[in-house]
Amino acid sequence: MIVEPNGVIGILGGGQLGRMLSLAAARLGLKTHIYTPEDHSPAGQVADAVTIGDYKDADRLKDFGDLVNVVTYEFENVPAETVDILAANHALVAPGGKALSIAQDRLVEKEFVNSLGARTAPFHAVDDLASLEVGLGVIGRPAILKTRRLGYDGKGQTTIGAANGDLSLTWDEANRKAWEEIGARPSILEGFIDFEMEISIIGARGRNGEIRCYDAPRNIHKGGILRQSVVPSGAPDGAVKNAIAITSKILDALDYAGVIGVEFFVEKSGGVIVNEFAPRVHNSGHWTSDACAVSQFEQHIRAVAGWPLGDPRRHSDCIMENLIGDEVERWRDLSREANTCIHLYGKRDASPGRKMGHVTRIRAR
Repeated sequence: MIVEPNGVIGILGGGQLGRMLSLAAARLGLKTHIYTPEDHSPAGQVADAVTIGDYKDADRLKDFGDLVNVVTYEFENVPAETVDILAANHALVAPGGKALSIAQDRLVEKEFVNSLGARTAPFHAVDDLASLEVGLGVIGRPAILKTRRLGYDGKGQTTIGAANGDLSLTWDEANRKAWEEIGARPSILEGFIDFEMEISIIGARGRNGEIRCYDAPRNIHKGGILRQSVVPSGAPDGAVKNAIAITSKILDALDYAGVIGVEFFVEKSGGVIVNEFAPRVHNSGHWTSDACAVSQFEQHIRAVAGWPLGDPRRHSDCIMENLIGDEVERWRDLSREANTCIHLYGKRDASPGRKMGHVTRIRAR
């Protein structure tokens, strides 16, 4: 099915990604209808229509599905049940529920990636303190304990070992503290990776199986939150080619339609290790709006609408920088900078750790 101009793309979620998807759809002559439980959402400010409803409200979802041509989602924590309800009412959802369910569970995600022949950090399933101790015996310290579900931007995880810096605790006490910090819930223990840099691949797959990938940015994190994406990355060509090949395998294995973001660690040897993937447009691909003729947002709309994919080549080098919390107050000074593109998300409250916008500084190639 092809969604023609004046058709409607339904988007689950009202955050900044939904906002940028809506703007990209409008450029193509397509309309967007946002479904979100939140009033005054960033996406709702620019979309053609908004439905306020719970993600498990079957009646509201059915009505929503009847008003759109295809449904996509702008964040991976939409309940899988939501997609099931829409599919049961004959709504076309892209990407499909398989990608969503795998990405929502870190343990399932790593097992899936390994099944494709790609490497991940060593990991161990943790359901209680006893299995945490077993995992530490296998993986060693230091290690990172993460909740299997609902973690993002550094939330839902903690470090066990020397990196804790609290030498007054015994190992047993440190383990118990870590288990309590992540809420004593099903988790995954991951070993540390000695890496040279972090990169990501923003890939897209059309309904016909065509795959196109953008240049790999080098990603710089602080406190678990992405601070900058730098293009070109400086990663070895072989590492980037390998990362693109792995991303393509993931897209095909999921029978995917849309844009995906896959994060990688690049080892000092040039090898690549998959960190995680997000079945949606990705923060590390925001630079494409200003340095490419076809952004990741337009590419996603093209893919889910059944259009041909666009050319992902960039025309400029660039650095994308997130504006976190009250950093958004720098907008006056940023607006004076040459070759700087400002994107503000329309959020009212600049709380600590909240992404309020981003800027992309363009550099001639």
